[in-house]
Amino acid sequence: MFEIQANKTIQEKLHILADAAKYDVACTSSGVDRKGKEGMLGNARSCGICHSFASDGRCISLLKILMTNHCIYDCKYCVNRVSNDVKRATFTPEEICELTIEFYKRNYIEGLFLSSGVIRDPAYTMEQICITLQLLRTKYRFNGYIHVKTIPGAPDELLAAAGFLADRISVNLELPTAESLKKLAPNKSFQTIMTPMGKVRDTIAETRTLIGKDARMERSLGNRYLPGSIFGKEQLRLTGAQSNGDGSLWKKAASFAPATQDTWKPRAFAPAGQSTQMIIGASDESDYMLVQTTQKLYQNYDLKRVFYSAYIPVNEDSALPALETPVPLLREHRLYQADWLLRYYDFKVDELLTKDRPDFNIYLDPKCDWALRHLEYFPVEINRADYHTLLRVPGIGAKSASRIVKARRMNKLDFSDLKKIGVVLKRALYFITCSGRMMYPTKLDEDYICRSLIADRTQIPREIREAGYQQLSLFS
Repeated sequence: MFEIQANKTIQEKLHILADAAKYDVACTSSGVDRKGKEGMLGNARSCGICHSFASDGRCISLLKILMTNHCIYDCKYCVNRVSNDVKRATFTPEEICELTIEFYKRNYIEGLFLSSGVIRDPAYTMEQICITLQLLRTKYRFNGYIHVKTIPGAPDELLAAAGFLADRISVNLELPTAESLKKLAPNKSFQTIMTPMGKVRDTIAETRTLIGKDARMERSLGNRYLPGSIFGKEQLRLTGAQSNGDGSLWKKAASFAPATQDTWKPRAFAPAGQSTQMIIGASDESDYMLVQTTQKLYQNYDLKRVFYSAYIPVNEDSALPALETPVPLLREHRLYQADWLLRYYDFKVDELLTKDRPDFNIYLDPKCDWALRHLEYFPVEINRADYHTLLRVPGIGAKSASRIVKARRMNKLDFSDLKKIGVVLKRALYFITCSGRMMYPTKLDEDYICRSLIADRTQIPREIREAGYQQLSLFS
């Protein structure tokens, strides 16, 4: 089993391992420690709780922890690397289960986000993660959301087991090129990351087809068997003692939770899909390279999300930015905006950036920046333009574009109508007309519009602006 620190309480472990988990981004941590105040509702705790968002827009609170911050690897960018002298702790599978259930009972969380350093070897670490998930789903009968970060290099059957037990799987790319990975994470390789990512993609597709096309086949699998042929087995038995070769994985899990016929119900493999993470600023790739990698990942691996993590200088190393280097939060924000354009606005990478212009303008969001460089497409007539043309207008989102198309079937729209619909007119007014008229006389000039847009303080998020970003004057 895990190394157990007898001198540490669960609360002390939680403080260490929740803090260590803040560098894994697949959701937004609260990051604050705020007590309750008279006349106000609620409080905030810095350790352990993060937020994710469901497809219907609901905010879901997750317990976000590492299983252990012990690690045999020496990735240069990681605070938990083996060569760092930091406080270490390890949860046992039972402790994670108890924490999850106790947090859930108190309505603090709705699910679990579990990652880990590599202890002993990838197979052992992934085995402990699978035991934890098996216990949660069986002994504790936890039916909530679970997002698990997998360990590159772990055996296929363990990755498959995690996929059937968790809702979302992450295989972290960390760095966008093989060269950067070799330089900053010598214990990892592109092959150990991309190969399981491809297997997860194929198995998600296989189980969706199986369950979707033949419900009787799903029922015939019973409570024990689910498809896993892509991982090298005809059937993967979750409650037996076969999936780890010598049976050690599920024998250990069974010692906590003996399998019964009603313990587990068949489910799809990673029903919430898979995601990955890239670190921004630890290596010298351009935005163009990062977004190109993102587009290929969406096209080739059917990812739900690519997450970006602005590199926080925590280690002193000649291969890394200096410790005093500012955290590239605004760059991270622009990359997320570009990611949104790729997924929902029909943009392609080569439209947003080029080799000659490889980085985003941090003072303008990518959509505004694109529009300024393509003024030949503007102004757009609101009462005639099709949906896809409207999507490309700054200040018009997917919902407002859809509302415009529906509303103008009844009457011609004017600027007051657009405001009610939800169009951000202080951005859109330079690029649109209503019945051939602009909101007020303005020049369709790149420099003029750029100055006006930069003056809009909402171009830079408040939390980033307050962290030290200042608006450039016209004479800077």
